[in-house]
Amino acid sequence: MGHPNPDADVIVVGAGPAGSATAFHLARHGVNVLLLEKSEFPREKVCGDGLTPRAVKQLVAMGLDTDADGWARNRGLRVIGAGVRLELDWPDLSSFPNYGLTRTRLDFDEMLARRAVDVGAKLQTSTTVTRAYRDDRTGRVVGVQATDGPGGEPKTYRAPLVVAADGVSGRFPLSMGLAKRPDRPIGVAVRRYYHSPLRHDDPYLESWLELRSKDGADTLLPGYGWIFGMGDGRVNVGLGVLNSSVDFGRSNYREMLVDWLGSTPAEWGMNDEANAAGPIMGAALPMGFNRVPHYTRGLMLVGDSGGMVNPFNGEGIAYAMESGELAAEVAVHALAERDQIRRERTLAHYPTELRARYGGYYRLGGWFVKLIGHPQVMRFAAKHGMPHPTLMRFVLKLLANLADHRGGDAMGRVINAMTKVVPAV
Repeated sequence: MGHPNPDADVIVVGAGPAGSATAFHLARHGVNVLLLEKSEFPREKVCGDGLTPRAVKQLVAMGLDTDADGWARNRGLRVIGAGVRLELDWPDLSSFPNYGLTRTRLDFDEMLARRAVDVGAKLQTSTTVTRAYRDDRTGRVVGVQATDGPGGEPKTYRAPLVVAADGVSGRFPLSMGLAKRPDRPIGVAVRRYYHSPLRHDDPYLESWLELRSKDGADTLLPGYGWIFGMGDGRVNVGLGVLNSSVDFGRSNYREMLVDWLGSTPAEWGMNDEANAAGPIMGAALPMGFNRVPHYTRGLMLVGDSGGMVNPFNGEGIAYAMESGELAAEVAVHALAERDQIRRERTLAHYPTELRARYGGYYRLGGWFVKLIGHPQVMRFAAKHGMPHPTLMRFVLKLLANLADHRGGDAMGRVINAMTKVVPAV
């Protein structure tokens, strides 16, 4: 299959969390992996920088020392809404750690890529992949076409299998005709760093269900907000708006962020431009499998490229890394098959397993997104749900997708049952 003299067994396009996790798990199984990244490290990425226990589990599996400098631990989530402030610790489960983390994406992605290199992957930066290289006879992907460095000459890299991990833009799958599905949820988020000695070492991630304008306590802004302490004197502050909101695409999200922060206490340092530690930056959040199929003609999609952000909470890193691990596992078995038909059958297991793991949960998330797109529904839920800590602990488990799959508590069993009875996306 493919070119008789390939450059690698697998080419991974993009060295973000999805691509680096894929390359790591492939390389540790002895697969010859070429990891292509268009930028040079370190590089900035728009992100909330908050990592739930689900993401922490993946970091530990890759051998990262989360007790080292640069990591800030958190105990759980503080939810603010309807006049209530509720602190919810991460659940104590056998399947996941009981702590979360924050770390800036400026060096987070590089750490993951270097871990892939440590176990044998070949990393090549400043390489911009432009499109798929396909077999003229079968139409199958057998490599990529790219340019190395600014103004570099076009070059072809060949491999019998390619993994697209090129993030939200998904330019590589787009070159294969794989566009985003308009019927799946998508969000937009903007964030900014601020110097905030008072809030930077907060032991909880903070989520705001209601955003108030600085012009008046009765003026509600669309979307939800967050304040995540980075542990280094800074906080990551941002807001997100979902496409189920009537304000999606109609608002200036940067102005909204400044407006909301203008209503926060002055001592936090987030309503003073002088405390800003960089510009406001924004990005899309592709949710609920909004690009499919996740395998076709020699191409696998992982992470944001396959629209794998959790619709409930906007978390993307955990699912990027989990999908990378699964893609690697399937690819290892497929590459061991000499028969082309059996190899394709094995690769087709990847989207099947993704649907089995996340399909029902993402369907629930899609319904959730539609509901909270109506401000009156969001206000009703906050008003009547927030005063009940037990209910909110269940909501935290549901939104963060934290439940033991076997032998868990009653809340976990309910969540598992809900995701099984709902048709997969």
